[in-house]
Amino acid sequence: MKGDIGANTPSRSLRVLHIEDSELDHELAMAHLRRGGAQVQALRVDSELAFRAALRERWDVILSDFNIPGFSGLHALDILRESGVQVPFILVSGEIGEDVAVQAMRNGAADYLLKANLARLAPATEHAIDAFETLRARQRADRELAASRQRLSELAQHLQTSVEMERAAIAREIHDDVGGSLSALKFDLAWMARHAATPELKARLDSAMETVTHALEASQRIMHNLRPAILEQGLVAALQWMANRFERRTGVVCTFRTSHDNPQLPPGVPLVAYRTAQEALTNISKHAQATRVSIDLSLVQGVLSLEVSDNGRGLSEADLTKARSFGIRGLHERASTVGGWVDLSSSAAGTTLILSIPLGHYTTGPAEGTHPGDSEHDPSAWGEL
Repeated sequence: MKGDIGANTPSRSLRVLHIEDSELDHELAMAHLRRGGAQVQALRVDSELAFRAALRERWDVILSDFNIPGFSGLHALDILRESGVQVPFILVSGEIGEDVAVQAMRNGAADYLLKANLARLAPATEHAIDAFETLRARQRADRELAASRQRLSELAQHLQTSVEMERAAIAREIHDDVGGSLSALKFDLAWMARHAATPELKARLDSAMETVTHALEASQRIMHNLRPAILEQGLVAALQWMANRFERRTGVVCTFRTSHDNPQLPPGVPLVAYRTAQEALTNISKHAQATRVSIDLSLVQGVLSLEVSDNGRGLSEADLTKARSFGIRGLHERASTVGGWVDLSSSAAGTTLILSIPLGHYTTGPAEGTHPGDSEHDPSAWGEL
């Protein structure tokens, strides 16, 4: 029901809790509400104890006098707020200063009015109830949206964990089955080459040996991409190796600096940091046109920070719009699996990506390392924005 409560408006049942020490003023206020078309069920209380007890029941609106012996409207408002009960609160007083009225509104009061102007009580009450119902509906929608986002985040994290476990299993199979079979074949080909009867046969066997060697190298490269064994030596060693390999492969100067030679990190964190740096370098090599790259790893006040920056052409507005879709979202989801976050900034002077992970009590916890349950993401996700 909108607008003023009037004779042509369908009546509504209204449960009113009235904090008032004057029975006459109480009856007058209720009469104005009934005149406005409401079917009023009211309870009058005039003490803090009675008010606290009444809050156990359900009310549509609370009306409160400002001055009550041993009690006050502002104190009642504080009690209501602390109780967690959600109900509109209207301050009604014989006289109230503007400063007090403003303070009441800031503390959560829905409205205030003077007893000399009770003709406004019915529409003010109706407006307060409607506004409060709208607020509660919006709060419910916000809670449902937050819950939905949380479920999506949990699903994304579960999928990343599942992908990592599957990759670890595939890497083991490649190592145990494919790698073992190729190594055995290489030994057999080497034996046959040593005992070849003709130069033609030896040449064919040497060619087969070269093919098998390439296949072994490819399987090792695939295993490394699936599960970087270098991380077993620690995150610092892995990032140093990555920087050196990137410089050799691309010719771009890549420097690595760290504040700790052997930081103690919880499980999962090294892999997240490693993959983040890997994706950043992949993106730089493909798109940045940089001549200098730096990787900085620091641990300050319990927060691990990994910064990868370049002096390339930077990201355009279109790049940034695209980066905010699945690529950067994947980085955020991976970082969130260990309680971290990712910041990306870019200008004509280059691009900087920063991964931050609060470690808390893990700072001096178990040594860094990885296991099949660590979260992981496709290393080309950000590089292929």
